[in-house]
Amino acid sequence: MKSVNPFIDRRHKMVREQIAGRGVHDPKVLDAMEHVAREAFVPEHLRDLAYTDQPLPIGEDQTISQPYIVAAMTEALGLKGGENVLEIGTGSGYAAAVLAHIAREVHSVERIAELAKRARKVLRRLGYRTVDVIEGDGSLGWPGAAPYDAIVVTAEGPRIPPSLRAQLKPGGRLVMPISEGPLEQVLVRVTHSAEHGDRMEKICPVRFVPLIGQEGWSPAERSHAGTPSTAPSRSG
Repeated sequence: MKSVNPFIDRRHKMVREQIAGRGVHDPKVLDAMEHVAREAFVPEHLRDLAYTDQPLPIGEDQTISQPYIVAAMTEALGLKGGENVLEIGTGSGYAAAVLAHIAREVHSVERIAELAKRARKVLRRLGYRTVDVIEGDGSLGWPGAAPYDAIVVTAEGPRIPPSLRAQLKPGGRLVMPISEGPLEQVLVRVTHSAEHGDRMEKICPVRFVPLIGQEGWSPAERSHAGTPSTAPSRSG
């Protein structure tokens, strides 16, 4: 029997084919992707495309990533439930909502005031009371709620910002896209250890907008690296 809400059937198909079908198997992540209404986070005229396997524009020269990328980055954090999580780059608020279905609380920093305002409004309307959206320089993190069990960064940087490393708990995980040269980016996971040194793992090639901020790309670095000012994906 078809559901009354056509988006629910599309969401089930998305999780089955785009998420689980491409290797994301964490049941908590799959459950979160099943429950978050992605159509509520995209512009109204694009809602029919909400469950297609592609990024979509959300204004301010930013995009919401394809669902698979959101799921893959969430799975890479290794959340078990009950964590304190920091997200850098709120975007539409979609990824923060996915995180909120697993974590105890989510603090999300967005540098673009209009996006922060819009995401805060949507999240509040949908009842996500454990998500706190902050306007500010995400490359510096958010010390007010540190330390964090996990940090996810939805913009590509030349390196892991020192402020973000410092805000991780021992054993905490940070997932972020990093530049590997002109026009090349890779998603990495850093596991923090004060005693043995941080461990970094490469996950997969990705494409994200640049991390703008005090500990992100400087204009000179971006020019030297050949990183474009915009890219077709981000995770918020």
